[in-house]
Amino acid sequence: MKKADSEFIKGRIAPCGLHCGKCFAFADGDISYHSNELKRSLGNFDVYAQRFVAMLDEPVFAKYPDFKEFLDHLSVATCQGCRKEKCKLFKTCNVRACSEEKQVDFCFQCSQFPCENTGFDEHLYKRFVTINRRMQEIGVEKYYEEVRNIPRY
Repeated sequence: MKKADSEFIKGRIAPCGLHCGKCFAFADGDISYHSNELKRSLGNFDVYAQRFVAMLDEPVFAKYPDFKEFLDHLSVATCQGCRKEKCKLFKTCNVRACSEEKQVDFCFQCSQFPCENTGFDEHLYKRFVTINRRMQEIGVEKYYEEVRNIPRY
């Protein structure tokens, strides 16, 4: 793996193995990018949404203000990724600090993996173990190639 590729991947894949680049909170991620693109494409749709409720007899357009509020939220993502700052999604996550302490890039590289020091709930813990075992099996670069274009959620 080239150094640049390795650093890029580490900027996208957190020490726990989750793909930060696919997280709604990640500033340079797909969700933020596409949310901003959709906002640009919709332009001043507010006015039309109100008119379409009656004009098209489509009550779903009355929900546009809620949709716009949610879209606005997704478009202003600010997280720089788990390697640069504490996770904004999983407040109880201990993985970043632990990986720094153990001096490993990913949890599977630690002699104590899998451990109970993650701070994750049962669902996320199972996912964490599965992801790290997969990275251990095929390598980080191949794992990234597998997940780089699939949704995180």
